[in-house]
Amino acid sequence: MFRQDFLWGGDISAAQCEGAYNVGGKSPVYRDYLLGGNKNEKRSAYYKDENGEIKKMYVDANLTTLPPKGCHYIISDDPLDFYPNHKGTEFYYRYKEDIALLAEMGFKALNLTVSWARVLPYGKKQGVNKEGVEFYRDVFKELKKYNIEPIVTLYKYDMPFYFDEVLGGWTNREVIDEFVAFTKVCFEEYQGLVKYWVTINEVNVMKQDLDSYEEYTHEQALEAFNQMHYMMVAAAKATALAHKINKDYQVGCMIASTVTYPLTSDPKDVYATQKDLQGNFYLCADTMIRGKYPYFAKSIFDEYGITVDITKEDEAILLEGKADYLATSYYFSNCVTTHNDEGNKLAFGYANPYLKASDWGWQIDPVGLAYWLNEIYARYQVPVLIVENGLGAIDVLEDDGTIHDDYRIAYHKAHIEMLKEAVDQGVDVLGYTTWSCIDLISNSTGELRKRYGMIYVDADDHGHGSYKRYKKDSFYWYKKVIESHGENLE
Repeated sequence: MFRQDFLWGGDISAAQCEGAYNVGGKSPVYRDYLLGGNKNEKRSAYYKDENGEIKKMYVDANLTTLPPKGCHYIISDDPLDFYPNHKGTEFYYRYKEDIALLAEMGFKALNLTVSWARVLPYGKKQGVNKEGVEFYRDVFKELKKYNIEPIVTLYKYDMPFYFDEVLGGWTNREVIDEFVAFTKVCFEEYQGLVKYWVTINEVNVMKQDLDSYEEYTHEQALEAFNQMHYMMVAAAKATALAHKINKDYQVGCMIASTVTYPLTSDPKDVYATQKDLQGNFYLCADTMIRGKYPYFAKSIFDEYGITVDITKEDEAILLEGKADYLATSYYFSNCVTTHNDEGNKLAFGYANPYLKASDWGWQIDPVGLAYWLNEIYARYQVPVLIVENGLGAIDVLEDDGTIHDDYRIAYHKAHIEMLKEAVDQGVDVLGYTTWSCIDLISNSTGELRKRYGMIYVDADDHGHGSYKRYKKDSFYWYKKVIESHGENLE
């Protein structure tokens, strides 16, 4: 049985839905410079070189890619060039309408982000942007009007690009204190409006993205692990600060679930799977929840031939700023093998012959959610919050304004059934917020057609459309789920 205060809801991200990229004092973020891509083609950006020539390059949307030394990104004024994140799905202008729809669905919680670039657009020296602070205050008040609990993620793809250009982003230790200054503004300004906080989104993807490269240099490996370390130190500092400002604050870490199985019963595959979980999940989760790097951390660093910039002061901070709960995303599982099986290779691992996949190649595994919840709760014994779970698909807006997304209903039904089983086994789950509740821009590809929401936004990948909101069939289904506290899944 789900706890009485179970947080049923959904999840959105400022960088992907707000739009208004240069409105209200906000500074640009990395994704504001990126044109759209698709599952077969990377996103791209224009830059001006040292001779003033404008050139174009493909970039990594998940890890910040800077232009060549001495060059600077620019935003094209060609009307044929479309920047998806500039408009998002217009949440900045439509938040009251959107929140009213979420309230109609019966939401108990909304997981959303406060954009660092809107609150402290050029760092602590240049000061707080009051207009940005007040925008989020208004959003939180609107949520409270409907008794919807805000769950606020403090960093999710929206560091001011100023830091990337001037300091090198998370590669520079100085950014730690910049992040803490930003969180201090939030913790102080939104007392009484926000209780649940999440520090930094999916810290562990730094290593996953590094491993996705066919080849990487020693410098790239060191940079990825140092960035991950600085993020965890920043999160710990922010968590300790939150607890000092308000003892009622609950502050979680956010680690992307990396559920992997051995592809075969070969003991080598089983051992390789254990090492995969250690490096891609437990390394960060152990550090942020237990307050220190796990015993196997050194062997991982040695494997990459690096010495991470961990100081004695960092170790004390990590211990002081342990997370109160574990927030995690769950979309799919993968397999690990030591055998040559290139024909079954996916973007994140190897295909499981027992599972079907989405149109984007993500294998659908509801049972894996129950398995994984038991694994992480047994290890950490802290509450777990599912902050992202959903199916990306191409939806069709019919002439009568309906959207029949039975595939999305089937996905969520199967996952909630297994979530319920894990809860009945004794796993303490705080809530379930779907990714996403409203259609928004894909972070990696910049597409809108890869839709996750239960509310349809009438726009295409090039920004054409009315941006009017329509209720999908899943909207009405999820409303019944919430009303019945997870009992009615039909």
